[in-house]
Amino acid sequence: MKNRLFLPWVMWFFPLAFFGFQFILRLFPGLIMPEFLAKYQISATDFGLFASLYYLGYAGMQIPMALLLDKYGPRNVITCSAMLCGLAVWMLFYFDSWPIALLSRFLIGVGSVVGFLGTSKVISMWFAKERYARLVGLTFSFGLLGALYGGRPVSMMIEQMGWEKVLEILGLVAFFLGLFIFLFVRNKSEPQKESLPVFKALKKLLTHKSLLILAFANLLMVGALEGFADVWGVPYLMAARNLTKVEAASLTSFIFVGMLFGGPILAYFAEKYKAHYSVTMLCGLLMASLMVLLLAFNPHLPQTAVVAIMFLTGLLCCYQVIVFAIGAELVPSHLMSVTIAFLNCINMLGGSFFHGSIGRLMDFFEQGTLIDGVKFYSVETYTYTLALIPIASLVGALMVWWSKKENRREVSLLQSQPNTLETAK
Repeated sequence: MKNRLFLPWVMWFFPLAFFGFQFILRLFPGLIMPEFLAKYQISATDFGLFASLYYLGYAGMQIPMALLLDKYGPRNVITCSAMLCGLAVWMLFYFDSWPIALLSRFLIGVGSVVGFLGTSKVISMWFAKERYARLVGLTFSFGLLGALYGGRPVSMMIEQMGWEKVLEILGLVAFFLGLFIFLFVRNKSEPQKESLPVFKALKKLLTHKSLLILAFANLLMVGALEGFADVWGVPYLMAARNLTKVEAASLTSFIFVGMLFGGPILAYFAEKYKAHYSVTMLCGLLMASLMVLLLAFNPHLPQTAVVAIMFLTGLLCCYQVIVFAIGAELVPSHLMSVTIAFLNCINMLGGSFFHGSIGRLMDFFEQGTLIDGVKFYSVETYTYTLALIPIASLVGALMVWWSKKENRREVSLLQSQPNTLETAK
């Protein structure tokens, strides 16, 4: 009996470990930007392209990976994904070719998709339905520990061993995770559910104006997380505050600390006051304000103020939880799964947008200065370039308001014409 009670937690643990691990791979480029520019003799534009390919791979495989999980089960799909991440990391380690480096980053994004999707699938297979939401929230919180470890501890490893040696170790970890998942995780048969064909479902979503506006608002508001925290925050803080890599990574990690608390807090206020749109808009406005404060006054801010800005930014980044809740309410129940996948796909494209745009803007403002073969950019260049994040966040907040207004129009139309495509509950 005890073994039966313990078994679901074993099934959950190993996919959860991979979900946390993929955060380390996601954040790694931000810790090695100067060394990476020196090795490949590239510009900030090229580096932005490299960082963005993770998000292109991640976004593009959202729906296909969900289908693969349904067909082949989490054991096989997560195992192959972990092995793919390990192979991609070793490609970056063993080859000095720039095209192979780009391919490696893209494949890491493809392999990382299944981290959250696969863990969610395991929860739905092995735990009671009423525990699903709680365990998904717990999964997200534990997964963020990987993001925290991907900051200061990995930075210290890089300083002690060199980034390429750390890369070799990460590839080995990925392979072992894949092996453990294959050995310990088991698939479990599920009753077949009737569902709308994917392409037909997507066609319905693409005609849903308020949902499309919401999706692109989410893309624009994600810059503080996928643009700043994931990659550009560490080199910016090093330049602006004359910090070591470890110190800068420690500061940016407070964004992920804030995210540990943000989901439950924002969800509580949104539910309590039935104000999902208002909470999301407020998050966008506050994130823009905090980023402006950081960029305008950074050299003069005390360390505690920067920590507070990072923490509050992370808390507000969890507005995405509210966006998913809004999206689920905008569509009929049979479209909910594909809607969440669609919203997450557009959300992750935000990472590609911000990294590519920031890299190009860096080189537009300055060509960079070579010091001992390493290219550095001025604080002013970082400041002008990263201003894209608060501007986009402000526009995104306004688009959330537009989405709310459009949804009211669609609901009125639906009530006046009962045969109209159902757009909202």
